[in-house]
Amino acid sequence: MNSTSYSDSFDFDLDGIVDLITRTGAATAGLQFPEGFKRRAFSMACELEGRTSASVVISGNPCFGACDVDMALAGEVDILFHFGHSELLDGMDNVIFMETPAKVDVIPVLGAAADELESGTTVGLLTTVQHVHKLDEVKSFLESRGLSCVVGEGDSRIRHPGQVLGCNFSAGDVECDNYLYIGSGKFHPLGVAVAFGRRVLVADPMMNTVEWLDPERILRIRSGIVAKCLDAQTFGIVVSTKVGQNRMELARRMAGLAGKYGKEHVIIMLDNITPEAMLQFKVDAFVNTACPRIAIDDASRFNAPVLTPVEFEIVLGERDWDELVFDEIREGAK
Repeated sequence: MNSTSYSDSFDFDLDGIVDLITRTGAATAGLQFPEGFKRRAFSMACELEGRTSASVVISGNPCFGACDVDMALAGEVDILFHFGHSELLDGMDNVIFMETPAKVDVIPVLGAAADELESGTTVGLLTTVQHVHKLDEVKSFLESRGLSCVVGEGDSRIRHPGQVLGCNFSAGDVECDNYLYIGSGKFHPLGVAVAFGRRVLVADPMMNTVEWLDPERILRIRSGIVAKCLDAQTFGIVVSTKVGQNRMELARRMAGLAGKYGKEHVIIMLDNITPEAMLQFKVDAFVNTACPRIAIDDASRFNAPVLTPVEFEIVLGERDWDELVFDEIREGAK
């Protein structure tokens, strides 16, 4: 799929944005996109400036989720449009979350998915915000094929039933035999599989593919990282300044545990947690309290092993090995 067709597969609601800018009389508007949508930034800014009297500024910073609002840009403009995510945090009066739903037809891939799922079983339906508006259609189709479907509500960080985030799988907390995840990528469904111990079938409507996920490989990798850190003595405990990722209380608790077991440690606070930013910190291992994906997706690129808080507790002996799960940022968790 080329870049043009990819961007055209999502509803950016330009008419709605123009209407809101006009009604509010905003003189300046900001646009913030996740990486996959930034290819639309230039043309969208030009169109908005042509159709309104607002001056448009684009955020060039990385954007990893609704937890990662460009607060500096939000402070410079009258209104900021944040694309590709549902609202996560309250109190951002001039930030408008544009969920950017996918326009792709999900029925073709559901036929293949139904063939993989045993008739008469109960399926937990999960997806991202791009496809969540299709869940009623998905449920009706699958039930016509002899399957029972359940959709979890999730906790307060979840805006739509059945929605999963990269840091929150609470919508998967339902009674079911297997899960069907509708969307692209493997991180979200892998997290669900590990969290709840059930099989997950991934149906990607953009690529029209169906695949059962096997979490064993990632669990073996994570177990290897934990084992590598059993003799570690110095730890950098990483905290994010991003508004939706900051878990300083958790970092301080990790620091307290490190001290309890006689481990040298320091808390490191920064915005974008990249291998390059961490290169000069000479520690045996890092403990990541920011976005849970950092420890999973980019682990091999860091100069030292990156542990999640749960894995750090296993290293210290505070948890058993069979308690290894993906890190989550849940409602009320610190």
